[in-house]
Amino acid sequence: MLSGKVALITGAARGQGRSHAVRLAQEGADVIAVDALTTPPWMTYEQAGADDLAETVRLVEKEGRRIVARQADVRDFAALDAAVAEGAAELGGVDIVCANAGIFPPGALTWEIDPGQWRDVVDVNLTGVFHTVKAAIPHLLERGPGGSIVLTSSGAALISGSHFADYSAAKAALLSLNRTLAYELAPHFIRCNAICPTSVDTPMIHNDNLYRMLRPDLAEPGRDDIKAPFREKNLLPVPWIEPGDVSNAVVWLASEQARYITGVTLPVDAGNALKC
Repeated sequence: MLSGKVALITGAARGQGRSHAVRLAQEGADVIAVDALTTPPWMTYEQAGADDLAETVRLVEKEGRRIVARQADVRDFAALDAAVAEGAAELGGVDIVCANAGIFPPGALTWEIDPGQWRDVVDVNLTGVFHTVKAAIPHLLERGPGGSIVLTSSGAALISGSHFADYSAAKAALLSLNRTLAYELAPHFIRCNAICPTSVDTPMIHNDNLYRMLRPDLAEPGRDDIKAPFREKNLLPVPWIEPGDVSNAVVWLASEQARYITGVTLPVDAGNALKC
């Protein structure tokens, strides 16, 4: 379906990013994989490391595709721009962009959020996406006409709630950026769409901090203990979806099957937006 295409993926070392890399490779795409491989000091769960990115490389190569993997923080435009340029030069360009890199903060009431944490969350989840498309679009234009950009927003951009104002605000802003990019890139037949997943089975939700927040009644809550509160958030009776469920949507949006789909917000959310 995507033979001969080159896909840039940020946050590619594990989770949704790794899943996107493998699925796109299975469909014939080569991959530029970028990840920061660092953890902000305030975070309550460990971010991906070098071994994780190496595993993504192994899995893509197992599918018979080429991959260029680089460490670059999406907050650092110069480093990201260089990584994208190196990957494009080695693989022949860029056709698909998955602006996937994101971080999830510990929950706090809005007025209790540390300003440094706010900046980090917005810098990664919003400004990092701007940096990604800014670095990639010249390569799409050179390669074109045509191309696909998929921004990873969140179900948190579509519903109201408490304790994650920094995350929700950044993810909601992506929906506006998505529409603007769709307008600006349409003359070049480059499409831009946003995906809003519900909770996904990755370390972003499976960590001790979130477990304790959801089940303060238990001394040491675990994975099974938080299934019920997560399930209550979705219309379909599942607590979370798999990374591959999001990757399937990415593949479709990147393919010719979605050639006239642009500027849309696509919930992959088990009915979360309706339930909430």
